[in-house]
Amino acid sequence: MAEVKVPRFMISAPGSGSGKTTIVCGLLKALMEKGLNVAAFKSGPDYIDPMFHSRVIGAKSRNLDLFMLGKETTRYLVAKNSKQADVAVFEGAMGFYDGMGKTTEASAYELACTCDVPVVLVVNGKGAALSIAATIKGFKDFRKDSHIVGAILNNVNPMSYLFYKDVIEQETGVKLLGYFPAMQDCNFESRHLGLVTAEEIGDLQQIVERLAVQAAKSVDLEALLEIARAAQPLSYNEVSLEPLGKARIAIAQDKAFCFYYQDALDLLTELGAELVPFSPIADKHLPEHISGLVLGGGYPELYAEQLAANKELLQEVKTAIDGGMPCFAECGGFMYLLERYCEGEKIYNWVGAVPGESAMTKKLTRFGYVHLTAQQDNVLCKAGEKINGHEFHYSDSTNNGTGFLAAKASGRGSWECATATPTLYAGYPHIHLWGNPEFARNFVQHCCEFAAQL
Repeated sequence: MAEVKVPRFMISAPGSGSGKTTIVCGLLKALMEKGLNVAAFKSGPDYIDPMFHSRVIGAKSRNLDLFMLGKETTRYLVAKNSKQADVAVFEGAMGFYDGMGKTTEASAYELACTCDVPVVLVVNGKGAALSIAATIKGFKDFRKDSHIVGAILNNVNPMSYLFYKDVIEQETGVKLLGYFPAMQDCNFESRHLGLVTAEEIGDLQQIVERLAVQAAKSVDLEALLEIARAAQPLSYNEVSLEPLGKARIAIAQDKAFCFYYQDALDLLTELGAELVPFSPIADKHLPEHISGLVLGGGYPELYAEQLAANKELLQEVKTAIDGGMPCFAECGGFMYLLERYCEGEKIYNWVGAVPGESAMTKKLTRFGYVHLTAQQDNVLCKAGEKINGHEFHYSDSTNNGTGFLAAKASGRGSWECATATPTLYAGYPHIHLWGNPEFARNFVQHCCEFAAQL
């Protein structure tokens, strides 16, 4: 068992829509402007919030999903990615205690307990006064080990904050660390999978600068750092990885395909992969001398026409997959490999490496955590092997595959999913490769073997 001192704190909230992401981005920037090296983490499976963190700190933010990773791996990844940081900032998901179903399992609260992280609660103070104290006290006392030690009020004016600060602290025993006023010009837009991506906000840096200026003005950053430094050393089990060989793997990275877990990509790299980015929207050809493909999720439906117009690349991708090149495609990447994408009467021809077509529906087709069990040997694993995953999509397809059995983590329902062959995984479920590193090893090994044949 190893141990590392990691100054850290978590920003969480009573529920979604409290302003966590905007406040976290402001704090990240304000801490960086103090000359600190900052690491950023997001609890849960969400891809989009870490993109905002990454744009602010100039380094990749990491997802910490206890359902997909487990507690030991989560602690290891926190330690691994925080060793050079002066402070690590965690952002909670949804409400602090909101976990799977009726439990706190995989919640921000459970992450705080797992990694012993002091918690600062963001409370929306709009339209409330002393009731703010009731909210904070209720959350602090709901569990004896809540880890809640501070709070920041959002959407309050300076006079109200100063007027109620003392009584809120007296009633709750929780230190108020500051406030943010209503900042309408600093809100991030949303769409069907959550916030729009960071790349789509042209004035993101200006927004973050305004948030950082406000944070420096109305949040006690030194008190926040004192809380972070008071965190106990983090114990973890070291993991040793050996490269399996060398393989150049092309990875789709543009506005259409941008949903990736950075630690999963790092795992592929540590196992010997050289990840070579390309754009299915803009690039006419795949990168040269590759022996594998990774097609992540994202918003391919928003760029259906551009993807369909890039006929040269569509053909190259199909030829590569038909020729046995190992490919890992999930959600949006899976949709891209189908024959067609349909939008009303409009039909867009895509890769066609997998039979079938997809289209958007008016509601979430699948949503939530799943246990995945392979029903046949494939590029990622042997039949019977398992990994946890997550589905969140409004689209559906005419051929979701039969390679894996997905069982709801709640125990309510199961279904077949994913096309899984000795060279291909293509399905709606998202997985985190650190959830079962053997899946990553098998994929890289297949890519190395394919490279040896070239």
